[in-house]
Amino acid sequence: MNRSAFFLVAILTAGQPVLAQTSSQARPDPPSVVSLFADLGRDLRHLVSLDSALILGAAGVASLAVKQDDPAITRRAFESVPLETALDQGNVIGNGAAQAGAAIAVYGLGRAFHSTETSVLGADLVQAQIVNGLITQTVKYAVNRTRPDGGRYSFPSGHSSATFATAAVLERHFGWRIGVPAYALASYVAASRLTENQHFASDVIFGAGIGIVSGRAMSVKTGNGAVTVTPRALPGGGAVVVTYRPSAQ
Repeated sequence: MNRSAFFLVAILTAGQPVLAQTSSQARPDPPSVVSLFADLGRDLRHLVSLDSALILGAAGVASLAVKQDDPAITRRAFESVPLETALDQGNVIGNGAAQAGAAIAVYGLGRAFHSTETSVLGADLVQAQIVNGLITQTVKYAVNRTRPDGGRYSFPSGHSSATFATAAVLERHFGWRIGVPAYALASYVAASRLTENQHFASDVIFGAGIGIVSGRAMSVKTGNGAVTVTPRALPGGGAVVVTYRPSAQ
């Protein structure tokens, strides 16, 4: 496992001490490997919801709002040496292989230690990456937008969608204490795609929307309170706004 994957596994397992539980505690069996794929059809139905429509609608509106300024935004980010240095690790952290590898590792740890909680988390992470990858790649090939550096398949950003999918799963499992830092890391990865001259602002904004929808559809809400994630267009750029609303006592 490379350093980036180890770093991601550490983040994904930091929210709960489930691996330290004693094996004498009675608990249901962890989800099987077969269930990772057998349950996908059922879970895919969760994508069709008002919640998903609102998130993707907001991401789409924000993407359209910044589209005309896309070249200028990416050029300024790419030409900023301090910004590129600060965001340099985003390319590694947001890589689809790293995100999927970390998800599989979390699932594997849960199975190895007979921890249902960790296995369920890992299963949700794996399924979110599968669904997110299918949606992202389908849209990429359908749109076939040219990247800022001249490459193909710019829209939407796969790095952004993969990391936001992970963040959405973590927020659903652990609530805002883990969710907000996870969304912050996902935003870091999304911004890094501009400094790498790989994507436009509209690519990363819509990628974030796809990732959030994928992660939320594959997991259940178990934390306290709620985190609302809204992509927004700003003058000369865009942003993803994270708002925490505590649950009623």
